[in-house]
Amino acid sequence: MCRNIRTLHNFEPPATDSEVDAAALQYVRKISGYSRPSQANEAAFNAAVRAVADASRRLLGELTTAAPPKSREVEAAKARARAAQRSAA
Repeated sequence: MCRNIRTLHNFEPPATDSEVDAAALQYVRKISGYSRPSQANEAAFNAAVRAVADASRRLLGELTTAAPPKSREVEAAKARARAAQRSAA
Protein backbone atom coordinates (compact mmCIF):
# COMPACT_ATOMS: atom_id res chain seq x y z
CA MET A 1 0.00 0.00 0.00
CA CYS A 2 2.65 2.56 0.95
CA ARG A 3 4.41 2.24 -2.38
CA ASN A 4 1.92 4.82 -3.64
CA ILE A 5 3.13 7.45 -1.18
CA ARG A 6 5.67 9.54 -3.06
CA THR A 7 7.90 12.41 -2.05
CA LEU A 8 5.96 15.57 -2.83
CA HIS A 9 8.43 18.26 -1.75
CA ASN A 10 10.66 20.24 -4.10
CA PHE A 11 9.19 19.30 -7.47
CA GLU A 12 8.47 21.49 -10.43
CA PRO A 13 5.55 21.82 -10.89
CA PRO A 14 4.57 21.60 -7.19
CA ALA A 15 2.44 18.76 -5.85
CA THR A 16 -1.23 19.01 -6.74
CA ASP A 17 -4.09 18.74 -4.27
CA SER A 18 -5.00 15.35 -5.74
CA GLU A 19 -1.46 14.04 -5.13
CA VAL A 20 -1.57 15.22 -1.51
CA ASP A 21 -5.04 13.69 -1.05
CA ALA A 22 -3.89 10.36 -2.55
CA ALA A 23 -0.88 10.24 -0.23
CA ALA A 24 -3.09 11.03 2.78
CA LEU A 25 -5.53 8.28 1.80
CA GLN A 26 -2.72 5.73 1.45
CA TYR A 27 -1.27 6.73 4.82
CA VAL A 28 -4.61 6.39 6.62
CA ARG A 29 -5.26 3.06 4.87
CA LYS A 30 -1.89 1.77 6.02
CA ILE A 31 -2.14 2.78 9.66
CA SER A 32 -5.81 1.80 10.02
CA GLY A 33 -5.49 -1.52 8.21
CA TYR A 34 -8.59 -0.71 6.13
CA SER A 35 -8.69 -0.28 2.39
CA ARG A 36 -12.39 0.49 2.78
CA PRO A 37 -13.67 1.20 6.30
CA SER A 38 -16.93 -0.20 7.61
CA GLN A 39 -19.91 2.15 7.81
CA ALA A 40 -19.30 2.46 11.55
CA ASN A 41 -15.73 3.69 10.94
CA GLU A 42 -16.24 5.64 7.72
CA ALA A 43 -16.66 9.07 9.34
CA ALA A 44 -13.52 8.69 11.46
CA PHE A 45 -11.58 7.34 8.47
CA ASN A 46 -12.62 10.23 6.20
CA ALA A 47 -11.88 12.80 8.94
CA ALA A 48 -8.41 11.31 9.34
CA VAL A 49 -7.76 11.51 5.59
CA ARG A 50 -8.77 15.19 5.59
CA ALA A 51 -6.61 15.94 8.66
CA VAL A 52 -3.54 14.21 7.19
CA ALA A 53 -4.02 15.99 3.85
CA ASP A 54 -4.36 19.38 5.59
CA ALA A 55 -1.24 18.74 7.69
CA SER A 56 0.64 17.64 4.57
CA ARG A 57 -0.33 20.78 2.67
CA ARG A 58 0.80 22.92 5.61
CA LEU A 59 4.09 21.05 5.80
CA LEU A 60 4.76 21.36 2.06
CA GLY A 61 3.96 25.07 2.21
CA GLU A 62 6.39 25.69 5.06
CA LEU A 63 9.36 23.59 3.91
CA THR A 64 12.30 25.39 2.36
CA THR A 65 15.33 24.15 0.47
CA ALA A 66 18.33 25.54 -1.37
CA ALA A 67 18.32 22.59 -3.78
CA PRO A 68 16.96 23.13 -7.26
CA PRO A 69 13.50 21.64 -7.92
CA LYS A 70 13.44 18.05 -9.16
CA SER A 71 11.86 16.99 -12.42
CA ARG A 72 9.05 14.45 -12.13
CA GLU A 73 10.09 12.80 -15.41
CA VAL A 74 13.73 12.40 -14.34
CA GLU A 75 12.74 10.99 -10.93
CA ALA A 76 10.27 8.57 -12.58
CA ALA A 77 13.01 7.36 -14.93
CA LYS A 78 15.33 6.78 -11.98
CA ALA A 79 12.61 4.80 -10.19
CA ARG A 80 12.02 2.64 -13.28
CA ALA A 81 15.75 1.96 -13.55
CA ARG A 82 15.91 0.92 -9.87
CA ALA A 83 12.88 -1.36 -10.35
CA ALA A 84 14.46 -2.96 -13.44
CA GLN A 85 17.68 -3.53 -11.54
CA ARG A 86 15.80 -5.16 -8.63
CA SER A 87 13.86 -7.48 -10.93
CA ALA A 88 17.04 -8.47 -12.78
CA ALA A 89 18.76 -9.52 -9.55
